[in-house]
This record gives sequence, C-alpha cells and structure tokens, in this order.
Amino acid sequence: MHLYIHIPFCHEICPYCSFYKHKPDVTSHRKFTQALLKELEWQKDKVDLSKIETIYLGGGTPSLLSPTIFRNFMEGLAHRIPFSAQKEITLEANPSTFDLKKARLFKEMGITRVSLGVQSFVPEELKVLGRDHTKEAAIQSFNDLREAEIPSVNIDLMFSTPKQTSASWETSLRQAVTLSPDHISCYNLTYEEDTEYFQKFLDGDYTDEAETNESHFSLADTLLTEAGFDHYETSNYAKDGQKSLHNQGYWNGSEYLGIGPSAVSCLNRERTKNVPDTALYMQRVSQLGNAVHEHETLDDEAWRLERLALELRTTSGCSLTYADASAVDFLIEQGLLNKTETHFMTTKKGACLVDSIVEYLA
Repeated sequence: MHLYIHIPFCHEICPYCSFYKHKPDVTSHRKFTQALLKELEWQKDKVDLSKIETIYLGGGTPSLLSPTIFRNFMEGLAHRIPFSAQKEITLEANPSTFDLKKARLFKEMGITRVSLGVQSFVPEELKVLGRDHTKEAAIQSFNDLREAEIPSVNIDLMFSTPKQTSASWETSLRQAVTLSPDHISCYNLTYEEDTEYFQKFLDGDYTDEAETNESHFSLADTLLTEAGFDHYETSNYAKDGQKSLHNQGYWNGSEYLGIGPSAVSCLNRERTKNVPDTALYMQRVSQLGNAVHEHETLDDEAWRLERLALELRTTSGCSLTYADASAVDFLIEQGLLNKTETHFMTTKKGACLVDSIVEYLA
C-alpha cells in the first residue's frame, strides 16, 4: 500500500495546472498539517498503516512549508508511520521554495527522493508557463539537493508547450542530462478544463498538434535513452535502480491511501475522494475525522479499463486478460503493439499513441 499526502499551497498558480491548489492566503499551515495528521489518525482504525511502503508529498507545493511547520509535520508523520519501514519518501519541490539549508532539512526529516518541478530550462518558456523561478535557480536548487545528499532526485520537464520549438525542447533535455539526475519525467502538455490554458486553447490562441507531440516525445526518448536512462513508462525515464516506487504502485494496481483536500484513495476496489476545498476539509476533519466527498465501487469492467489505461503505459505492459485478442492482434499488425504469452505492450511507434490505443481497446 502507498500513501499520498496532498498539500495544495502554491505561491503562484501555473496556468496549465488542473490539480486542486491555491495561494496560501490566510490558511494556517500549522492547523492544516495538524488536520492531515488527524485524518491519518482516523484512517488508522480502518487501514493497516504498517502496510504502507512509500509516502509521496505532492501538491501544490509541499516544499513551501516553513522549516518549523515541515519539521513538526514530518515528526508527527513518523510517529504514526515508522519511516524505517518505508522504501521511498518523495517530496515535490519548486526551485523557488528552498535553499541548501532547507534541502538539508528535507534529508534530516527522512525524504529519500525529491521531484523537482523545473518544466523548462528556457527563460522564455518559463515565463509563458507562469513559473516563478529562473533557469539559474533551477540549476542551483538541483545542486543544493545533491549537496544535501538527497538519495534520489527527479527533474520534471514539459513538452509541446506554447512557444516551444524542437530546438528549445532539445535545449531543456540536454541541460537536464548535463546535471545527471537519477530520474527525468517528461510530460506532454494537456489542455485541462478549468485552467487558463484551456480557455486559450478554446479561443484558438494555443494548439495541440499530434505531429508536434510525437516529434517531441521521440526526441526525448532518443536523447534520454542514449544518455543511459531506461524509458520504463510513457512519461518517465530512470537510471539503474531509480524508478519511482510510488508511481509504479499506481501503474501496477496496488492499493493507495490519500489524505488532504481532493486526495483520492483506492482500497479493496473502493475509491473515495476528499472534498476539494481546504477550509471545508479542515472543518470536516475537525468534526468527523475525515473529509470524504465522493465514493464509488469499481466493478470488474471499471477495474479492467483502469488496468488497461495504466499498465499499458509501462514497458512491462498489460495482461492479455484485459483486452480482446483480435483487437490486440490488429494493433500488432499496425506496428503499435508487441506481445508475449501473458502480456502486450506498446512498440516505440505505439508508445506516443498510448491514449488512442487504450481508447481503441476499451
């Protein structure tokens, strides 16, 4: 089982991001993190917390918590879930929210992996993406994490973003490789509802072109695999022994517990989602111990579709039991899939079309 903790605070709201987030405003970070711990207390009577193997602090920007608040929260977390039993504890971080001293605090508090939200090393693109850091700050923050001896560091990058060219995408990729991180995530920009970018897409200011997506995807695959990274999932590349254990849990169908506003849990095929409102979340946890907002039971067909969508993104592929044999064979003839006795997986050609393939097989 895996634990996800959602911390929704961001100093600036990125125009492409659809995750639940907001500026810190008047919310007490101390009271908020206490609410997280209280929700976890409520869960421990229903879930065996000793089975948790990885912890992921996401957001939002969890790295913006003050050193004192962060320390108190992590100590409270460790009191409830022994960190010695964890295979991986990940923190999402924005380059503008920490320095070397704070990076050392991350290490002291048990963080074993930091996912650094860089998105681009090109100044013009950072501005368009609404990022509040510079190229230089991103490089410095990476170096701070290395000096603090964080065991594993991931760099997040985005492609097919507005104003990006093949040349500028290559610039970001090569800069990332030069830093020699343990892991690189390359996400294709998607225009999500309720974002500023989505409105610009509807207005025709921004476009989503399949040829560009495929070209940028292929460029990342070529450059990063040549640099020694294993392209083990559609958007993820890792050096030896550095694959994300937490994310593999999702892709492989492991159970997961989510705490915090908007966080999702899936236990025994029962999926719940917390209320996506920080103030209401804190109020409900204070009164009830939980803030469950939605609930659904995944029947066999819903489970099949989810397994298909997630497993096919990985190099190990998807069980043949989840798809029609004739449909799989047709896609093999098209050069989009390969198969073994038990699984089918995308070819290099099919990897960048995984969403369309899943839609066809569904």
